[in-house]
Amino acid sequence: MLRRLLMLGLFCLVGAGGSFAEATIPTKDIPNARDNVLLKRYDGSFIVSYERLAFTDLTIPLSKLEKAGESERDRMNNQIYKPKQALEVEGARTRIAYLLPANRSPLEVLRNYQDVVKSAGGEVLFSCKGEDCGGEATRASSGGGGDMSLMMHFVTEAQIKDADFSNGKCALASGIDDQRFFAAKIPQPGGEAYVTVHTFQVKDDLYCKAFNERTVALVHVVEPKPREQKMVVVKADEMAKTIGSTGRVALYGIFFDTAKSDLKPESAPTLQEIAGLLSSDPKLAVLIVGHTDNQGAYDYNLDLSRRRAEAVVAALTASYRADGKRLRAAGVGMLAPAASNDADDGRAKNRRVEVVKLN
Repeated sequence: MLRRLLMLGLFCLVGAGGSFAEATIPTKDIPNARDNVLLKRYDGSFIVSYERLAFTDLTIPLSKLEKAGESERDRMNNQIYKPKQALEVEGARTRIAYLLPANRSPLEVLRNYQDVVKSAGGEVLFSCKGEDCGGEATRASSGGGGDMSLMMHFVTEAQIKDADFSNGKCALASGIDDQRFFAAKIPQPGGEAYVTVHTFQVKDDLYCKAFNERTVALVHVVEPKPREQKMVVVKADEMAKTIGSTGRVALYGIFFDTAKSDLKPESAPTLQEIAGLLSSDPKLAVLIVGHTDNQGAYDYNLDLSRRRAEAVVAALTASYRADGKRLRAAGVGMLAPAASNDADDGRAKNRRVEVVKLN
């Protein structure tokens, strides 16, 4: 009822300020969208939402979503649900939402996608349906103040780039019914590729009513691809100049696995420059401050950022002969963003380590 009232209010606002177009049954894909070569489309379906990123991460559930701590809420005040078992993968990620032909059930579509995976030598890692997937089984990516849905695990309403009243927004943000899901891996020459397929029936009698009772397939494909090393290592003298003028310097050359505090080997060049900065000024004492994006719970991000800062301090003292008395670690989580968290490029800027002058 609340969603219906909100949408009726949005109708009035749009009507007062201009025209809008309700969802329509497409006859072609949206511009600049295409299938991923690893996963063919169901015959007769059309792409209504599309996003491809050259490199990012994805958390793939390998078990049902379960209620996190009572105080763990997302930015829309939804109760957060997380899988107890999950797979963290990185690579080139494609997200595609297809509208299926009429009279095609979510189960029928899901089975066809599983056939494609198996024919490619792949393996289904996890599957579920309806309430057994965990979270709220009738919600897509829209709304707040309730329980998180499986769709919200993959894409929040704030992350949807499709315009209001568009076919893409209708596919991702409408009410849903009869959801089905599976995650799988497919062998590739450069390593494993990972796919998720979430099929469901749209339930909407407002501006998305053209999609009502039609099946949508939301497909994610993460292909193995090395991250492009485009971040230039900040030299010790550059750090000194920036700290001298601003009191701090942001560093993006320190790397961790997703949701972990173990330093990756490629962090070594930046750690060496921090050690050089301390060596060049024997009186300098600094804070090593960890920062995260806003993905995940508030308390979790504070703890993760602190542990990552502590890992940097430990590495500097143990491997680079830095004086531990001149180093302190702190974590501020998502409290000091350098950019908007609404898009992947902004979240990447927020995941950083800063060196802050103490004296």
